[in-house]
Amino acid sequence: MADQVTKPARRGSGAETQSKGRNMIAIASGKGGVGKTWFAITLAHALAKAGKHPLLFDGDLGLANVDIQLGLMPKHDLGSVISGRLPLNQAATKFEDGGFDIIAGRSGSGNLSNLNTGRLQSLSDDLAMLSSVYDWVVLDLGAGVEHTVRYLAHNVGTCLVVTTDEPTALTDAYAFIKLTHMERPNLDLRVVVNMANSTREGERTYNTLLKACEGFLKFSPPLAGVVRRDSKVRESIRNQTPILVRFPNSEAATDVSAIARGLLKDKE
Repeated sequence: MADQVTKPARRGSGAETQSKGRNMIAIASGKGGVGKTWFAITLAHALAKAGKHPLLFDGDLGLANVDIQLGLMPKHDLGSVISGRLPLNQAATKFEDGGFDIIAGRSGSGNLSNLNTGRLQSLSDDLAMLSSVYDWVVLDLGAGVEHTVRYLAHNVGTCLVVTTDEPTALTDAYAFIKLTHMERPNLDLRVVVNMANSTREGERTYNTLLKACEGFLKFSPPLAGVVRRDSKVRESIRNQTPILVRFPNSEAATDVSAIARGLLKDKE
């Protein structure tokens, strides 16, 4: 069930924006097909179950699908914000079943993926201001390394890069880490290995990426966690129901909950 929610608009200086963005977590990936959006949804849900008040922002400009995975038909979405018909703080929809709010994207709207730098800056700053009325903001970025993807995460305090053991996924995850670390060397950048056959195999996948980062970038992004391959994920997506509702004790749900606890422990 989804209901419209309205949050007060906040404005402030650039320094204030940066400060307020510390509770923002960007979920990124070098390529599609690694389960990034599912992970973002589940992480927001896990934070809500931990007693926090999160906002899930669908920033996959042009290929948004958070609302599709959850079976929602929100009254407003990011398209209304981009067009100037609605301020960002009025675009949030309450997702009652998960206990968190959502700002839905606009699937298939290519104009959103071609925003100029100034509009992206404004959207990023508005999101950072809005983060002051939430405990956490989970930002689901689009796949890839384009400037529209990285710029939207300009104010976040943490970035989780989701990858799998596929060579192309690792190569593209490395590319994202390289560009992001060059632009923001002090960003809290961590790795999530998804769809691993076991925790140990996931750790081996992470070590492969870590060696490349250390060898070429002289940078060691920590492992946020491993999410094991789980048939319950596909089933929950097919039924447009969060896995923490349908299969709360499944391996994948347990793994994401552990990642959420780790973030809360480190940040609070």
